[in-house]
Amino acid sequence: MTIWRAKDPLILASQSRARKMLLANAGIEFEALPADIDERAIQENSGLSAPADIASLLAREKALFVSRQHEGRFVVGADQTLALGDRLFSKPTGRDHAAEQLRALAGRVHELHSAVAVAHDGKMLFADTNVARMSMRPLREGNINAYLDQAGEAVTSSVGAYQLEGLGVHLFERIDGDHFTILGLPLFSLLAFLRGENLLAI
Repeated sequence: MTIWRAKDPLILASQSRARKMLLANAGIEFEALPADIDERAIQENSGLSAPADIASLLAREKALFVSRQHEGRFVVGADQTLALGDRLFSKPTGRDHAAEQLRALAGRVHELHSAVAVAHDGKMLFADTNVARMSMRPLREGNINAYLDQAGEAVTSSVGAYQLEGLGVHLFERIDGDHFTILGLPLFSLLAFLRGENLLAI
């Protein structure tokens, strides 16, 4: 028994472990097929600078790219940007870069902009973007080194060098925003759209 009503599973245009976990926990039948797009080139050519706009653009491009290859399927694209004021962050390239990002974020409030989009037969059906405000506690150099020692290579897999669902929780003193937005998939609005399309039994 499944709550997913479509003949074929939903497609998630991502290999994000967190996004796959969120859909699986919600009981949605899906398969993950990442979009082979050049995100940085799309961002640069767009001329966009607002973090929310960039996240929305990339989520839509991922959904459309995979949708064009899978006729008749509903495809979800998602993207997330991290902004500290006017500065946009990317995934750290190694430990030194991760440490630099943590020093910049420590004791300050940054924003995570998470976007979701749904495409079908190469047409955009739905898009939404949510924001979470993350208050990182002040960190001494010893705190940063201890965290990096414990987190290991995982720090290079997420922008900002943290995963809130793991050891990254120790870095924060407050968050304003829903858990799903922080993990990179605005799940409430996605589920509302899918229900509106009669794709969910609940």
